[in-house]
Amino acid sequence: MDFLMSGVAACGACVFTNPLEVVKTRMQLQGELQAPGTYQRHYRNVFHAFFTIGKVDGLAALQKGLGPALLYQFLMNGIRLGTYGLAESRGYLHTNEGTHSPVRSAAAGALAGVMGAYLGSPIYMVKTHLQAQAASEIAVGHQYKHQALTEIGQKHGLVGLWRGAVGGLPRVVIGSSTQLCTFSSIKDLLSQWEIFPPQSWKVALAAAMVSGVAIVVAMTPFDVASTRLYNQPTDTRGKGLMYRGILDALLQTARTEGFFGMYKGIGASYFRLGPHTILSLFFWDQLRSFYNTYAK
Repeated sequence: MDFLMSGVAACGACVFTNPLEVVKTRMQLQGELQAPGTYQRHYRNVFHAFFTIGKVDGLAALQKGLGPALLYQFLMNGIRLGTYGLAESRGYLHTNEGTHSPVRSAAAGALAGVMGAYLGSPIYMVKTHLQAQAASEIAVGHQYKHQALTEIGQKHGLVGLWRGAVGGLPRVVIGSSTQLCTFSSIKDLLSQWEIFPPQSWKVALAAAMVSGVAIVVAMTPFDVASTRLYNQPTDTRGKGLMYRGILDALLQTARTEGFFGMYKGIGASYFRLGPHTILSLFFWDQLRSFYNTYAK
């Protein structure tokens, strides 16, 4: 039941935040491996990107990739939050004295994130390709035309389906461990300080808001690199033509675009990850509380 509730919570958040994922993906691909000032900026900021995509591609384009995004969120977060929830309910995240352990929490979050992300990697890749697709006048990054996993599988085989999966793991390890560690730690602190009434939904909401800020700062460089790894063009064998791996993607980005190139789309990342973190963790916490109350 933990896995089902976790997946449903993540999907609920995804419906609201997917347009921001479309904006974030395009802003991260804009000016790829080009020095600042040498390319046309189709998307100047989050709000301009929303307006431009809606005007040129149509309002429906803001929900591009929603299908695979929902499937990915259900699979990835169902496994990630479900596994973490089981570890938490069985006391693995607490010390012998009964206090919350940030180290154990971070390790459990990272391990749970790796499991979910690796299994869902082919779906994430298709989602990225679909969200990057745009009219030629505002297109950024490589433009894939396929629409399904079967097309990738037929062209590049099973290995091609998991292209970029290993490179995407650092993004998930850092993001998941930061997210779940800060959420559990802040929630535990707020409960100890008794700022809100016991079992109040405000505790989960406040903890999720802090977690949203932490995850954006820690994960954005790896998120930029991961998006580019998934979206890069490939040869006939499915091998990437621009980057050899996550480290190469980070180094090339920093070298040609500067330090801030690794934080491209951070505004969209916050507007997307902030609400998504808040909504998914809040829904997850409330669903677990509801289940524990009425299942007994």
